[in-house]
Amino acid sequence: VQLQASGGGLVQAGGSLRLSCAASGSILSIKSMGWYRQAPGNERELVASIINRDGRMNYADSVKGRFAISRDSAKNTVSLQMNSLKPEDTAVYYCAAGLFEYGVTYWGKGTLVTVSS
Repeated sequence: VQLQASGGGLVQAGGSLRLSCAASGSILSIKSMGWYRQAPGNERELVASIINRDGRMNYADSVKGRFAISRDSAKNTVSLQMNSLKPEDTAVYYCAAGLFEYGVTYWGKGTLVTVSS
């Protein structure tokens, strides 16, 4: 499975960005997809995930109400709509996919999101 993320960039606080991730390869084996992020000096953390079977979503408390994850099964993509961005959202964001409903098996290359104050 290969994951190609796009959509990062620089935005002012309060602004919005949309990240997209396209999956290719053995996509029928994927049970879940999600987004993680890693800020300088911090560990990588879950931002949001979605289970393919039933669409259940999970969000980090810090992004609830501001971020929304969605998937397009026909296009094999997962997106992350990020609204009301804060400087603390600045990080490298990674697309991820799992062969199980929880956990990560595959990582995409990161895309940098920078939120200026």
